[in-house]
Amino acid sequence: MVGKVATVKARQKVKEQQKKKQLGPTKKETKKVTKIKRKCSFCGEKGHWKRNCPKSQNKKEQGHINLNWIKRLVSDGPLSDLKVDDLPTCESCLEGKMTKRSFSAKGARATECLGLIHTDVCGPMSIQARGGYEYFITFTDDYSRFGYVYLMRHKSDAFDMFKAFKAEVENQLEKHIKILRSDRGGEYLSGEFQQYLIDNGIVSQFSTPGTPQQNGVAERRNRTLLDMVRSMLSYSTLPISFWGYALQTAIYILNDIPSKSVPKTPHELWTGHKPSLQHLRIFGCPAHVLKGKTEKMESRSETCIFVGYPKETKGYYFYSPSDLKVFVSTNAKFLEKDYMNDFVPRSRIVLNEMSGDTIPREVTQPNPIVSSDPTQDQQPTIPRRSGRVRTQPERYIGLGESVENLPDDDDPYTYKEAMEDVDSRHWQKAMQSEIESMFDNKVWSLVDLPKGIKPIGCKWVYKRKRGMDGKVETFKARLVAKGYTQKEGIDYEETFSPVAMLKSIRILLSIAASLDLEIWQMDVKTAFLNGSLDESIYMMQPEGFIEKGQVDKVCKLQKSIYGLKQASRSWNIRFDQAIKGFGFIQNPDEPCVYKRIKGDKLVFLILYVDDILLIGNDVGVLISVKEWLAKQFDMKDLGEASFILGIQVIRDRKNRTIALSQASYIDKILSRFSMQDSKKGMLPFRHGIKLSKEQVPKNEHEEQFMSRVPYASAVGSLMYAMLCTRPDICFAVGIISRFQSKPGPDHWTAVKYIFKYLKRTRDNMLVYSGGDLVPVGYTDSDFQSDSDSRNSTSGAVFTIEGGAVIWRSIKQSCIADSTMEAEYVAACEAAKEAVWLRQFLIDLEVVPSANKQITIYCDNSGAVANSKEPRSHKRGKHIERKYHLLREIVQRGDVTITKIASAEN
Repeated sequence: MVGKVATVKARQKVKEQQKKKQLGPTKKETKKVTKIKRKCSFCGEKGHWKRNCPKSQNKKEQGHINLNWIKRLVSDGPLSDLKVDDLPTCESCLEGKMTKRSFSAKGARATECLGLIHTDVCGPMSIQARGGYEYFITFTDDYSRFGYVYLMRHKSDAFDMFKAFKAEVENQLEKHIKILRSDRGGEYLSGEFQQYLIDNGIVSQFSTPGTPQQNGVAERRNRTLLDMVRSMLSYSTLPISFWGYALQTAIYILNDIPSKSVPKTPHELWTGHKPSLQHLRIFGCPAHVLKGKTEKMESRSETCIFVGYPKETKGYYFYSPSDLKVFVSTNAKFLEKDYMNDFVPRSRIVLNEMSGDTIPREVTQPNPIVSSDPTQDQQPTIPRRSGRVRTQPERYIGLGESVENLPDDDDPYTYKEAMEDVDSRHWQKAMQSEIESMFDNKVWSLVDLPKGIKPIGCKWVYKRKRGMDGKVETFKARLVAKGYTQKEGIDYEETFSPVAMLKSIRILLSIAASLDLEIWQMDVKTAFLNGSLDESIYMMQPEGFIEKGQVDKVCKLQKSIYGLKQASRSWNIRFDQAIKGFGFIQNPDEPCVYKRIKGDKLVFLILYVDDILLIGNDVGVLISVKEWLAKQFDMKDLGEASFILGIQVIRDRKNRTIALSQASYIDKILSRFSMQDSKKGMLPFRHGIKLSKEQVPKNEHEEQFMSRVPYASAVGSLMYAMLCTRPDICFAVGIISRFQSKPGPDHWTAVKYIFKYLKRTRDNMLVYSGGDLVPVGYTDSDFQSDSDSRNSTSGAVFTIEGGAVIWRSIKQSCIADSTMEAEYVAACEAAKEAVWLRQFLIDLEVVPSANKQITIYCDNSGAVANSKEPRSHKRGKHIERKYHLLREIVQRGDVTITKIASAEN
């Protein structure tokens, strides 16, 4: 029975198996089979998914650690079951840990000079070099490793620098550059640069993006140069702005010393002969340099500082701290041993290449003329500080020496810079003198800061005072309060303070020339410290002079101090009260002109902030006035006036003439805007040029161009010359000053025309001579000269014995529809000026003809006729009534309008 049952079960099992074969596998069996056939995408083995892969799980659990660490875990036992060799590549590790591949320094070298040139641009630097340079570009020959360096103001100058480099080296070596290797900087990728390379058959090689190693020769050269520059500046007392000279010195030295990359020195491979190192000196060491022409008893040498090697001549660059100039000389005695013995390490030198975008500065436009010499002059197509604009050195003026006029804004800006400056001892003395003046005048007292009061800050302002010859006479340090933090109604109320008008000074100088009066000059030391304060003001202690043990105390100001908004007013009130108490009378039409007349002895006093001019006919009286002033204030006697507000006074007592010149100032602004090498212009404004507000930058290139142009600064510099001694540029300056909000290239071109004209006429002077002191006026107009509004321009000049004392050029406020109307409006403006001039001369009581009518010449017959009475109702009925003031002035006898030929006007 049992056997039968077993047989039946076996048959049933066979039948079921046959049925399964016919019907196929079940879903469960299918899933199991499918799972076994699937392959893991991580390790590649069959039988499991990637998420369940034990190898992947181990790597994830260990935080995607390095493969070498996993091998160590396997060998040490924790992961002994893991087969490391079977581990596939982890894509997550590639995404999170991908790095650059190691770079092989091996590469094919050039077999001759100029076969391959490496180049790179470095900058902008954190501090501008002298001359306004912020960048430099290097060119290194691959075969010899001989290098060139060019300083640049802008990155876009790279193309011009390469052309200059190419012209020089190909001419010297009689070979041609074959390959130029650089990074992918925009200065090298420009269409103009690339087309130039193609035209000259030069192959351009670029490094792969993000792979500076492929341009490693140039990159390493820049690093080496900057390391040397920082070291040389650290070992010297020169300011960091001398890095341009240090850079040229560094490349000069590198070319003369051995390199591990070449078997001989770069100089020998480049030129074919070994260099001499006997002439090398320590950068920044002092030296006694032979002066030029000297007096018999004058010192024959001066102490200067060595700053480099000139390229064009044998000699050395020296910096003169007294003249603030760099010049070339061969006659020098170096004090290297004393310099090394007295060396004191300086604080950390911060000179680095700035990364990222920088704020555009007011700097000059690149010049097509280039040189590897840091003193190379560059003539710009456009002229910072900032902004801080640095001037360019002059070229050699002789075989023995050359001169560089350094910029005015090279004075220290902070206390730290002053202490690191080459003239630090002079600045220290100047600051000590300023602090002593503060204590002598009892300007402040140290107190605890009251609760709820925020003290204002203060800072030091440094200035080298120069004489007419440009040489430094004094070092001035002024402690200035940060008045911009003051709050109106709390820290100050009224702020207005008058100063003498320039036209008043010119009038009195013309009188002095005619009457042969004495002209003496005085300066009030720390003038603002004499004013009293009505408000309670607290100030931080000055940097470098914080009282020991009283660090937390502040200065409670008892007197006014420079920088306070009310300081000038307080000083003017104090001086006005004092001078009136001495018997002087204030001129009602000019509050800063005082007079004192006793019998036939007269004295005029002119106050311009802290500068005082004394004009009189009696030396004894003038001496008494000076002595009285010295008792009242801390005064500096400057003797006979020779330099007033930047104006040179040239006097000829024999011929009774006084000439006013701004030649030094003109040279200064020409250098400031790099126009000293420009062509000389014949006219300040070209005939036929029409400027308008529509001449704005029209594309991105012009906008970038104008963003670097210090237009407002240039106009302001020209305006000061115009206001002081140059009426001949009055009209031109008036035109260009209308476009300061958004100037364009055409406006800047007009500015440069004025600079070129000033270069040609730098020696023009205003001359006042003896005579009857009869004032004469001239008026004219430029009909509808404004292209935007169609307004006309009024012009007027008043002279005394041929010397101009008053001039003006101003756009009329109304639109004239005829030349008669434009001339009539101009005559009215001139008549108002004449009224002031006449009354001012009457109040002076020294001009015999002051009460007479002032004649004003006009070249328009209709305007002359209408100034007397309304001749033409049709032509003049619409003229604004305010301009008919001219008839009233004429009728009461103040002025007379007279016809003159246009050629004589």
